[in-house]
Amino acid sequence: MHALRKWLLSGLLVIVPLVITLGVLNWIIGTLDQTLFVLPEAWQKWLYDHRVRGLGVLLTLGILLGVGAIASNFVGKRLLNWGDAVVRRIPVVRSIYSSVKQVSDTLFSENGNAFRTAVLVQWPREGVWTIAFVTGAPGSEVLGHLGGGDYLSVYVPTTPNPTGGYFVMLKRSDCIELRMSVDDALKYIVSMGVVVPGSPTKLAIK
Repeated sequence: MHALRKWLLSGLLVIVPLVITLGVLNWIIGTLDQTLFVLPEAWQKWLYDHRVRGLGVLLTLGILLGVGAIASNFVGKRLLNWGDAVVRRIPVVRSIYSSVKQVSDTLFSENGNAFRTAVLVQWPREGVWTIAFVTGAPGSEVLGHLGGGDYLSVYVPTTPNPTGGYFVMLKRSDCIELRMSVDDALKYIVSMGVVVPGSPTKLAIK
C-alpha cells in the first residue's frame, strides 16, 4: 500500500501539471481562433472543413504587430490620440476605458514599474508574513491624509489565484525587499509555498 500510494502521488505530480497546461493552451488557442471570423466566409468554411487549429494565434499576432507598427509612426500616433479623445467624450464608456487604459499602460509600458519588486510584509495582522508586490507610491493627496512619510503602494495577492488580492499602502520600513524575481515570487504564491525559490521544484514523496 505504501508503494501504491507513492506511485499514485508521483503520477499525479507528473500528470496534473501536463493536463492543466494542455487545458489552458487549448482554451487560449480556441479563444484566439475566434479572430478567424474577420476572414471571408469562404476561407472560414475551408478552415473549418480541414480542421485547421491555431491559425487564430498567428492571425492575432499579426494583428498586434500590425497595430503596433502603425501606432509607432507619426501618423498612427495622431490617429490614436484622436480616437482616444473621441472615446473619452462618450459617457459611461470613458470611465471604463480610462480605468482599463491606465492599468494597461502601467503593466505593458516599457517604463512601467508595476510588479517589478517582490517584498515581504506582515499581512493580515502583525506577526503573519506574506509576499507582496510594489506597484508604486501613494499620490500627494492620499499621502497628506497618511500624515506624510515614506509609503509604498503594495499589492497583496491571494493564493493560489494571484489575480485576486488587496491593494494596501504601507510604510517603506514595513516592507522587506526580496532578492527573488517576480516570476519566482509568483511561483511561490501559486504553489502555496510548495515550490520554494532556489530549491528543487519537485515535491518529495515520503
